[in-house]
Amino acid sequence: MDESRKTVLIYTDGACSGNPGPGGWAAILEFGPHRKEISGYMAGTTNNRMELFAAISALGALKEPCNVRLYSDSAYLVNAFNDHWIEGWMKKGWKKSDGSPVENQDLWFILDVQTKKHHVEFHKVKGHADHPQNNRCDELARAAIDEYRRLNPVSEETASE
Repeated sequence: MDESRKTVLIYTDGACSGNPGPGGWAAILEFGPHRKEISGYMAGTTNNRMELFAAISALGALKEPCNVRLYSDSAYLVNAFNDHWIEGWMKKGWKKSDGSPVENQDLWFILDVQTKKHHVEFHKVKGHADHPQNNRCDELARAAIDEYRRLNPVSEETASE
């Protein structure tokens, strides 16, 4: 960690109604007494994409290079960095060990670029447990899905096609 940089705590979560289906993402950024909540939604997405997008959005909200402790209940996100999966994928031309393409390459690429701007430590938290910030992120992500549905009502005819 670079002691000259601010240390920001980030909590993220993603949610999806159906997989794929409408999804929501959320993040909480904390710096000292300051707290910012951000969230949003997407159509026709997956839970994993929303988990990644939450982290991308949170890191993108930082106005300067920071030390970041990012907390997520997504093993997919946390392990990709802590277990160096992303480095292996890049060395193999975005292929997994079985030779198949890595899913969500577009988001992994953006996230990799963003993590190089900051010093990011990834921490896994248990989802839907007694972690107040993770629970709040889940609430915000689900509210974003509800907002998407409110703004994009689907008729029974369209839903059955």
